[in-house]
Amino acid sequence: MHGNTPYAGRPDEGETTSDRRRSVRRDLASVTASTRSLLTDDFVVGGEVTDGADGLSATVAVRPPVGQVVTVELAPEDLTGDLAPELAAGAALQVLNAPKGVPDHAS
Repeated sequence: MHGNTPYAGRPDEGETTSDRRRSVRRDLASVTASTRSLLTDDFVVGGEVTDGADGLSATVAVRPPVGQVVTVELAPEDLTGDLAPELAAGAALQVLNAPKGVPDHAS
């Protein structure tokens, strides 16, 4: 064999290692915690790490008490502290722009 089979040799550089996945989860948890700290308890903040054809990506979502959910999908290197204020502001703007009399998501 010359190492040209999919199961031979070392994994491709594009494959995700468990250490890399843990690192992205840590960064995502930091962004979601920072975003959560900027908002009231009426907002729900969550995140998810996915492994697609282009490698790892992270999605952060903020559900305001009224209005549309704010989501952003990012490459792992884009998970920075600068993201939290932007997400919080976007979610707060959704509340301001929501039509009056719209029931909240908890109903």
